Amino acid sequence: MKTSCLMLLTTGCLQAQLLNHQEKLTRQDSLRGSYGAGRSWWNVLRYDIRLQVDIANKAISGYNDITYAILKDSKDPLQIDLQEPMQIERVEDLDTHKSISFQREGNVFWLNTTGFAINKKPKTLRIYFRGNPIVAKTPPWDGGWIFTKDAQGRNWVSTATQGIGASSWLPCKDHQADEPDNGMTITIIVPDSLTAVSNGRLTAKTKNRNGTTGWKWTVTQPINTYLITPYIGHYVNFSDTLQGEKGKLDIGYWVLDYNLEKAKEHFTIVKPMIHCFEHWMGPYPFYEDSYKLVDAPHLGMEHQSGVAYGNQYLNGYLGKDRSGTGWGDDWDFIIVHESGHEWFANNITTKDIADMWVHEAFTTYSETLFVQCRHGLKAANEYVIGQRRIIRNDQPIIGIYGVNKEGSSDMYDKGASMIHTIRQIINDDNKFRNLLRGLNRDFYHQTVTGRQIEAYIIRQTGKPLQKVFDQYLRTTMVPVLTYTVSGNKVRYKWTNCVPGFNMPVQLANGQWLAPKERYQEAPLGILKNNALDVSPNFYIKVEKAS
Repeated sequence: MKTSCLMLLTTGCLQAQLLNHQEKLTRQDSLRGSYGAGRSWWNVLRYDIRLQVDIANKAISGYNDITYAILKDSKDPLQIDLQEPMQIERVEDLDTHKSISFQREGNVFWLNTTGFAINKKPKTLRIYFRGNPIVAKTPPWDGGWIFTKDAQGRNWVSTATQGIGASSWLPCKDHQADEPDNGMTITIIVPDSLTAVSNGRLTAKTKNRNGTTGWKWTVTQPINTYLITPYIGHYVNFSDTLQGEKGKLDIGYWVLDYNLEKAKEHFTIVKPMIHCFEHWMGPYPFYEDSYKLVDAPHLGMEHQSGVAYGNQYLNGYLGKDRSGTGWGDDWDFIIVHESGHEWFANNITTKDIADMWVHEAFTTYSETLFVQCRHGLKAANEYVIGQRRIIRNDQPIIGIYGVNKEGSSDMYDKGASMIHTIRQIINDDNKFRNLLRGLNRDFYHQTVTGRQIEAYIIRQTGKPLQKVFDQYLRTTMVPVLTYTVSGNKVRYKWTNCVPGFNMPVQLANGQWLAPKERYQEAPLGILKNNALDVSPNFYIKVEKAS
């Protein structure tokens, strides 16, 4: 998630969102965001990355071994993404030990692999790269590398690349639709005085003769490129375990040395949080690679099995409850939200960033589920209703497909209210829980489209929800339940809605209505104090027509 978009008080994020939809789209946008001819014929099996970090010069170098399978015969060159000003130095076929020629087109390199990539045996390319990667100005809101100092003035380095993409520093197939099936390794070489942390598990630590140490981290499960990150600093670690739904889950905490005692107290929220999320959403999706929280030099990000934490050891969002209800005051927002992404974003990942609502709507709703685990259903309802004060209805939640453009930041809070509304329509919390668990089971470690998720929910619930999705995801209109009182009858209908909108609603007294776009009638007894009293759990407006 781009954490700033959660706080619409941060106007820079909102302005960036608006600019994204006003700017002229280019061929580079299409190359970055589409699954075109240079990507469609091959599938990434594994990344093995070796990364040398020159902190003084804000430079990096190394190589990425990309193991891939050929899906179909193609005469198209292989597309590798690496953004300017980074450079590919050379490319080698590790099977034949031959060099591969290439041409650059902006942020894309075309590798001339046709002619030898003709059989079905997996291939491995070694791509050497170097340069000064893009440096983020205000991470994580704009992506890139972060070269900063900790509270004691010592070097502290990391990345945050959602949106901008891992190709801002790493040569890779930088598209959410293709994750390395067999995971990755990353060896980060840093001065001996520093510790390097990344996704997965630490599998090797090699001290070199030149005063550097290589820290090798291994991920055994598929991982999206934007989730790959190095953390470099004066880290210490402590660990714990949890008996979860799939057995023992290893939990690791990597924090700056001066935060150790504070972290031991503050991170006690993690175990009850994971138990809560497993109850509602199914087993933690990455037992093989463990769960970690890592001190980060920015607010937070859902880096798989190495969640970035930068909420200053405060409860709420930097000490404030975003919902304004008080139910977010006694837990750390960044820990809960970013960890919720392990289920929605890291386990289930959208093929196109335009469908990022699947990540953010469900993960924002995971906060509501955590409040319910902690304080009960009434508090959870109040929490999600409170988040509505942040909704802007400025643009549709779904972005522009094929050009790496996300939709409105309403994907967070409006998306959560849409899910809460669907929960009311299901009207059975066991079925709702089974839906969330089913999503994480049936799309386990998969990349998906938003339409797939919509169709799954409709199929599993047996509810005609397509117009609900169309209303909340594809328009900025909040549906209005309009009513009039005429004689001894109440007349009501939907307005400000998509054609065919037919969402049922529940009154506060438990009675259900099935409004349509034409007026229907009911006896005056459905009114309370001469008003139509609809349950506030539905994200709608209710207006009495004059």
